[in-house]
Amino acid sequence: MPIYEYECQKCGHQMEALQKMSDDPLKECPSCGEHELKKLVSAAGFRLKGAGWYETDFKSGSKKNLSGSDKPSSDKSHSSGASAAAKSKNT
Repeated sequence: MPIYEYECQKCGHQMEALQKMSDDPLKECPSCGEHELKKLVSAAGFRLKGAGWYETDFKSGSKKNLSGSDKPSSDKSHSSGASAAAKSKNT
């Protein structure tokens, strides 16, 4: 959900509001009570909610590893352990 910035044209009070994109803009200032809030143009801020958000979700190729090295790390023990477990289960 985007985080919008507002400023009251009457008293100068500034605030942020977490709103859906489909929500109507806020009008009433919580500080002075006047209907003078105006949405400011600013850099978009948003919050990722829910389970399953990882730093590599939107990366591709060699950019998946964020630890600083150019090559993605490979964990051979994990993949061989999984295949060994599958083999023992099938026998």
